[in-house]
Amino acid sequence: MAVHKEIEHAPLDSLQLDQENPRLGRHNIEAKLPPDKILELMEDWSLEELAISFAESGYWPQEALLVVEEKVGGKPALVVVEGNRRLATMKLLVLARNGKPHSKKWEEYAANIPEETWVQFENIPFIRADSREDVQAYIGFRHVSGIKQWNPAEKAEYIAKLIDDQKMSYREVTRKIGSRLSSVKQHYISYRILLQMDKIDDPRLSVEKVEEKFSVLHLSLRTNGVQEYLQVDLASDDPKVLQKPVPQDKLEHLVKFAMWLFGNDDKEPIISDSRQVEKFAKVLEDEKAVAYLERTENPKFEVAYRVAAGEEAEVIELIESAADSISQALSIVHHYADSKNVQNSVRRLGKDVYALFKTFPAIKKDLDA
Repeated sequence: MAVHKEIEHAPLDSLQLDQENPRLGRHNIEAKLPPDKILELMEDWSLEELAISFAESGYWPQEALLVVEEKVGGKPALVVVEGNRRLATMKLLVLARNGKPHSKKWEEYAANIPEETWVQFENIPFIRADSREDVQAYIGFRHVSGIKQWNPAEKAEYIAKLIDDQKMSYREVTRKIGSRLSSVKQHYISYRILLQMDKIDDPRLSVEKVEEKFSVLHLSLRTNGVQEYLQVDLASDDPKVLQKPVPQDKLEHLVKFAMWLFGNDDKEPIISDSRQVEKFAKVLEDEKAVAYLERTENPKFEVAYRVAAGEEAEVIELIESAADSISQALSIVHHYADSKNVQNSVRRLGKDVYALFKTFPAIKKDLDA
């Protein structure tokens, strides 16, 4: 079992796109999509930059694809496990040259490919591996920890395959792909929670909405509020806990959590920005705020946060925001000292500051001194 050292060559048509590519998404992987459907999906993977590169620089032999021999449709095939974007780009360009373009843009890209590059496309360099396991470490490092990183959902699915299919431990995956232990755990737990949602039959829960914003789910698990609300133990190495991170008696919490954070077909999520996730976690830490979310038909995040954090936190945030804005204005306001509009704004601000000083006379006394 090894990765061969010599570079082989094969016709473009004999190289197959990978049906198990994590970027396809778990549902597409399970469906074992045919090559033409995979190619169609991959058009959205920013292949244009590769088409332009091929037009300008050709295809470098050093960019050999990584290939394993597997059965596809019951027949042996050369499946590309690393370099699918390059392969898809070449296939789309050749289709366009042969009068079967997927779109007008591929006609234009193909028209710019020089003849010597078309010759290169006839025999594609590749390096053969005896199995996927032989290249796991390389692919994992490149796309989970390295310079060509997948998005969180793709990373999570790859890590889950290593743990669930290869029976690796957290620490073994960490060593295999060169990632941090905490990151491996968080990706895996996020993915297993998604699979738990898949098995819940509840109209309030939209797994599709969660999957669309998997990065938000991944981000939320960093917070104590979400971990406590769902009773997720990120520190555990217990296989039973790993498979079902949210305990059975907290599945109702999981449904509500997903409904509030991601929405469903009938309701929008209560937060509109991933930067609000930490505040959302604070809401989940407060019983009164959670009770407000549960009893209200269309709850407002601002109200829930005010209940959780108290009006004091909101007042501090408003004053600090105003102070930051004034600090920015002070750096340029002297250029507009004669402006009537600016003077009116300063007068309005002055009235508000005087009103504040009535509430805080000791601060005014200190500032006067």
